[in-house]
Amino acid sequence: MRVSHIELENWKNFRSVSVDLPERVFLVGPNASGKSNFLDAFRFLRDLALPGGGLQRACSERGGVSKIRCLAARQYPAVTIRVVLGEGQARLWRYEVAFSQDNNRNPVLTREVVYKADHLIMQRPDDTDRADPLRLSQTALEQINANQPFRDVARFFESISYLHLVPQIIRNPGSLVSDSIVMDAYGRQFLERVARTPENTRNARLRKIKDALVVAVPQLKDLRLERDQRGIPHLIGVYEHWRPRAGKQDEEQFSDGTLRLLGLLWALQEGEGPLLLEEPELSLHSGVVRRLAGLIYRMQKTRKRQVLISTHSVDLLSDPGISGDEVLMLKPDVESTRVVQAADVAEIHALLEAGMNIADAVFPHTEPERAAQLELFTL
Repeated sequence: MRVSHIELENWKNFRSVSVDLPERVFLVGPNASGKSNFLDAFRFLRDLALPGGGLQRACSERGGVSKIRCLAARQYPAVTIRVVLGEGQARLWRYEVAFSQDNNRNPVLTREVVYKADHLIMQRPDDTDRADPLRLSQTALEQINANQPFRDVARFFESISYLHLVPQIIRNPGSLVSDSIVMDAYGRQFLERVARTPENTRNARLRKIKDALVVAVPQLKDLRLERDQRGIPHLIGVYEHWRPRAGKQDEEQFSDGTLRLLGLLWALQEGEGPLLLEEPELSLHSGVVRRLAGLIYRMQKTRKRQVLISTHSVDLLSDPGISGDEVLMLKPDVESTRVVQAADVAEIHALLEAGMNIADAVFPHTEPERAAQLELFTL
């Protein structure tokens, strides 16, 4: 199952968005156009469904409703997310959540609707909500006793994962005292997640990762997980070296690129739900980046998993297997950002038909209009 369509209203950069989503999606656009905010709509749905999550925490971790609502919104309307969950061409579920805030700036549910195929399963507010308005502080999605008729939707949202590993956080997770859901996506719990994986599964994944890493890190001979005397897990890499035991390193000595590629390769093997990747090209050699799209595609053929990727990389999008239907261009306007499928732009479509790769066809349309003026900047 995947998110085959999404609609956003008043969500962060986006006043109104309605777009179809294939199995693999590349988000491109200028800085601050909303690529991260687009991905965050999926994370928000996940946070609603996660144990310990819910509407109140999901909004609080984003600074409250006023920080989530698009600045172009008029008269404080509701923030709305609608998604269609499908398999192939079939529409299996439709889910909609809309929320605003009360006079104390607490999030309040204004609408929640679930369809199974074309059959209405639930619609809120209902008579019970109107009799007890406090119920509107929670979605039905986050309540086990309320989501039973559409628990498949809740489990699917729970399965969404986001990766934007920060090497410094992986190396020193103890420096963070926050229990934020968001911080885990940056690597705070990454080593613990690896350690909690059943041993046979963990070792099989690490062997695959090692086989892939040796392409980027030719001296790597082995990769394993060990716990120190305090029980803290560490990833241990063994490198070829003329001195005995001198080639053994843990994540403290790994380069940023090695850690980020290792995390990406682990994430591609972990879970079944949609995977959100933010700028996976960071710290990686261009020769590796050019092969990431193919690597992700091969993973998808095995696991049937949807992947959404934000990127600024020409190398990543130079893969000849990427089609115009897979690329969403974010184009900032006066008040909000528009989302356009690259294949729907006549000029881009013609260039792709003529044999140009997607990077050369798309990036000129996403470059800031006055980017050339940076050359005139002097100190």
